[in-house]
Amino acid sequence: MPSPTGRVALITGANKGIGFEIARQVGRTGAVVLLGSRNRALGEAAVAQLEGEEIEARCVQLDVTKPATIQAAAAAIETAHGRLDLLVNNAGIVDRGDGPPSRTSIEAARHTFDTNFFGALAVTQAMLPLLRKSGSARIVNVSSGLGSLTHNSDPSGQFAPVKFLGYSASKAALNMLTVHLAAELKDSGIKVNSADPGFTATDLNDHRGHQTIPEGAAAAIRLALLPDHGPTGGFFSAAGQEPW
Repeated sequence: MPSPTGRVALITGANKGIGFEIARQVGRTGAVVLLGSRNRALGEAAVAQLEGEEIEARCVQLDVTKPATIQAAAAAIETAHGRLDLLVNNAGIVDRGDGPPSRTSIEAARHTFDTNFFGALAVTQAMLPLLRKSGSARIVNVSSGLGSLTHNSDPSGQFAPVKFLGYSASKAALNMLTVHLAAELKDSGIKVNSADPGFTATDLNDHRGHQTIPEGAAAAIRLALLPDHGPTGGFFSAAGQEPW
């Protein structure tokens, strides 16, 4: 029987890092959190940790690059809950072959786009029918300051030395998804925003970031819990609005 009460939230790449912290904080509001994980064992271990904190959590085996797992996840969510109130597109990668335009591996750039952009697009399309059944759904795309054209074009800015074409371009494309989807859904009650976590110490960057994981998750959590008068179609860090 679909659950008639309690928010239902799906977070991709949620078995660790920022995704796990988003699931934890959203779960603490009373929502049922569905942890999307490529590896079921790792997902179940993360669920057990949240259940130990009295958070209602479920593992959803989901690889954003494999359509069959996306469709199976959507079908399972519909059967169990009947709708979806929150989608956080958090799953993302950095390919070790990435780099400046003259040296980046074409294969690495394609691999990065498959997860960071096409994966998010595929999951969003599959989950939209369920999100439309919610009274006030939210979609949060976990982007990066490296996806900002404004930041990247500033030769004196903090991002000037950082040149990973595949990753930066994939996050810029994810931001475009936010802009277009927010416009398409403007009359639906569904709010769509991009979150910039900032340079956070995670497996993605070999824990070289200067922020803690809770600090990196803060922007996405705020956007996930936006009130009905909150913004849509924007790009935000914990400090406020970010330039595209």
